[in-house]
Amino acid sequence: MFQTLIDVILPVFLVIGSGYIATRAGYFSASHIDGLMRFTQNFAIPCLLFLAIARLDLSTSFDPRLLLSFYSGATISFALGIAGARLLFRRDWEDSVAIGFIALFSNSVLLGLPITERAYGPGNLVGNYAIIALHSPFCYGLGITVMEFVRNRGKSRRAFAKAVFSAMFKNALLVGIGLGFLVNLSGLALPQVVDDALGLITRAALPGALFALGGVLVQYRPEGDLRTILFVCALSLLVHPSLVWLFGTSLNLPQDLFRSSVLTAAMAPGFNAYIFANMYGRAKRVAASSVLIATGASILTVWLWLSVLA
Repeated sequence: MFQTLIDVILPVFLVIGSGYIATRAGYFSASHIDGLMRFTQNFAIPCLLFLAIARLDLSTSFDPRLLLSFYSGATISFALGIAGARLLFRRDWEDSVAIGFIALFSNSVLLGLPITERAYGPGNLVGNYAIIALHSPFCYGLGITVMEFVRNRGKSRRAFAKAVFSAMFKNALLVGIGLGFLVNLSGLALPQVVDDALGLITRAALPGALFALGGVLVQYRPEGDLRTILFVCALSLLVHPSLVWLFGTSLNLPQDLFRSSVLTAAMAPGFNAYIFANMYGRAKRVAASSVLIATGASILTVWLWLSVLA
């Protein structure tokens, strides 16, 4: 068990920690980290997802049991987050939706991919990529739809639909995923020189994003709303993977897909949780502090889940 912590989890968090320490020490400014995050989030990671989806065997990857297990757990966590924020902590509806989104959006790319790869090898990432292919569309689609419904109560359906689609199609991750599906379904082969160039870019995606994540976390201090933050962290790190475990077991999910789904669900909230909160200007402090605290706490909780899955 202890060797799993050293071999699988710590290397990932050492990269995050390096970004945190280097930025905290002043070697990188906020603008440097912002530029690196923009490169990874808006270019390198969309390229990574594009290549992964373009190469994916769609006939075997998208097991309905995998998607049902993971996204049922995510949706229930989202609903629990909204209900808890509204009923337990007396937040208004818009804040509640933003808080629910934190529990919905696990860090499937920056943490889920490298930890699963280190734990089970690069050949066992099929389930991860199947989840990731639908992750941003599903989570943003659900979160934006509920938020716009709350914000546009009394307005026309046309204005509501326009707000939803406008918000979704500004997301670079969705563009990369959509283009990957387009290439995959069309059967077109990428020219070798393009494939090689994209390969060079994608090799920088995850380490660059992990380093940038550490730098971004310097900007946010865990302050205020502590009970709400701990509630959201518990949903993300414990409740969501427990639900996926329950659903995956009941549906007899194959072992490799089962491990990918539970581990992905066990990841801390992704930085997209803060992006969503910032996009609407709601519950930003809760989102930023939850990402920071849950990312640190996940060193131990992911170790727990890896031990259970062994």
